[in-house]
Amino acid sequence: MDLLLDGIKKAIEIILSGDPEVFAITLLTLKVCLLSILISTLIGLPLGMLLGLTRFRGRKFLLVFINIGLGMPPVVAGLWISLVLWRSGPLGDLSLLYTPTAIVMAQILVSLPIVTSLTCTAFQQISEKMLLQIKALGATRLQTLWILIKQLKMAILAALMAGFGRVIAEVGAAMMVGGNIQGDTRILTTTIVMEVSKGNFDIALALSFILLSVALMITGALTFFQQRKRIS
Repeated sequence: MDLLLDGIKKAIEIILSGDPEVFAITLLTLKVCLLSILISTLIGLPLGMLLGLTRFRGRKFLLVFINIGLGMPPVVAGLWISLVLWRSGPLGDLSLLYTPTAIVMAQILVSLPIVTSLTCTAFQQISEKMLLQIKALGATRLQTLWILIKQLKMAILAALMAGFGRVIAEVGAAMMVGGNIQGDTRILTTTIVMEVSKGNFDIALALSFILLSVALMITGALTFFQQRKRIS
């Protein structure tokens, strides 16, 4: 209990002192997480809609791989990205390993299956009668998609929150591809692991409270938007 209280006090001290290093770490955490979930959404949303609304050869095979990705261990994602970005890898000449870009790539790899799968599941539940009614009203394909997106906005936002929850908590892949380099690739989760390994539990607890606060603000905003739209 004393350790928990010390962690809370330390978190308040760090926030009130305006520690530039902690601020930089928190800002980088927000940048890589928001960018990775944005890219995952831009790819996963249309892909999930395609898989949920259409039928084509190889669709089930593709769904199997996407669903396997739901349980992909972060260290596996980190290993694959490391092999791709390693000097002898396909993208080795770009020198992206141990950069924030590498962290974003790893986080996309773990969040994209979540966004895609949950979106696909939501669109699969649309009844044929509803689609026929929309067509009967003379809606174009784009208008039909927009109507369906509005109809399933609750499920889509839930997919985004699930994807964001995965990337904000990710540590294994970020450590492997980012290297936890001070002032460059150090984010909140990797810093917490480092402080625990050094025995600085009060600092680790303080950073965990900051991380939870960031996650709470983002998911709280998405939840508010989700429920407000439902009421309206």
